[in-house]
Amino acid sequence: MHFGVCFFPTAYAISPLELGPALEERGFESVWLAEHSHIPASRTSPWPGGPDLPQMYYDTLDPFVTLGAMAATTTTLRLGTGITLVVQRDPIHTAKEVASLDVLSGGRVLFGVGAGWNLEEMANHGTDPSRRFGLLRERVEAMQAIWAADGAEYHGDQVDFAPIHQNPKPVQSPHPPIHVGGVFPGGLERAVRYGDGWIPIAGRGDDGFDPATVVAQRDEACERAGRDPAEVELSIYYAPPERAAVEAMAEAGIDRALFGLPSAGADVVLPLLDDFTEAAKGL
Repeated sequence: MHFGVCFFPTAYAISPLELGPALEERGFESVWLAEHSHIPASRTSPWPGGPDLPQMYYDTLDPFVTLGAMAATTTTLRLGTGITLVVQRDPIHTAKEVASLDVLSGGRVLFGVGAGWNLEEMANHGTDPSRRFGLLRERVEAMQAIWAADGAEYHGDQVDFAPIHQNPKPVQSPHPPIHVGGVFPGGLERAVRYGDGWIPIAGRGDDGFDPATVVAQRDEACERAGRDPAEVELSIYYAPPERAAVEAMAEAGIDRALFGLPSAGADVVLPLLDDFTEAAKGL
């Protein structure tokens, strides 16, 4: 099982230039950065994590700029987005960003995608929230087409463009792995349809969190779709860092445990990394 961390990079948190090497030194496989372009001043959309939206959501840095900086100070750490809000982004421009980061990092990108929860934030980008899941699929499929071939084109209900040329192509072929966020069952169904992995959030959703159940849900969804379950990795977001919980995930067949880091300074973050390392030792 792989181990990584999820992080909201901010101006007051540990520097990404320090965090990347610290993760590599401790044997972590990956880092996954959140994304919010902004938080609307007038918002009725409830945050799924609780009644109060944490300050880091307002303050997070751009994930691709930050991952580019981290790529320059690391050699093996995989660079993930957890998640890119694709429904708020132009797919042609985002395809360029992902490919550029993959080239500059030597093929280390893990592309986490999702539709998000903040309906007002989506609307400010011109997205109809009621159509966001169809838009997510079309934009992902459009990017896959751009990465796969020269003269790529895409014709959908919400995304439509004639043949285009875009280089460079990603180092990873046919493209960086696409990990789809979202709770069961919708998030899993989208992951099986057009992704290479599913990122459920531990403890979020009606069924709580049981790693064996998550694996069974993935396997059943793949069987219905005619896919090999090995083609859809399972990465648990905000994995419990307790040793018993980590052992249960490993035993169940979870592919990747992602521990949550606070948006705090090195004095807080580095000891937590040591604790996470101890919880994951030998697994």
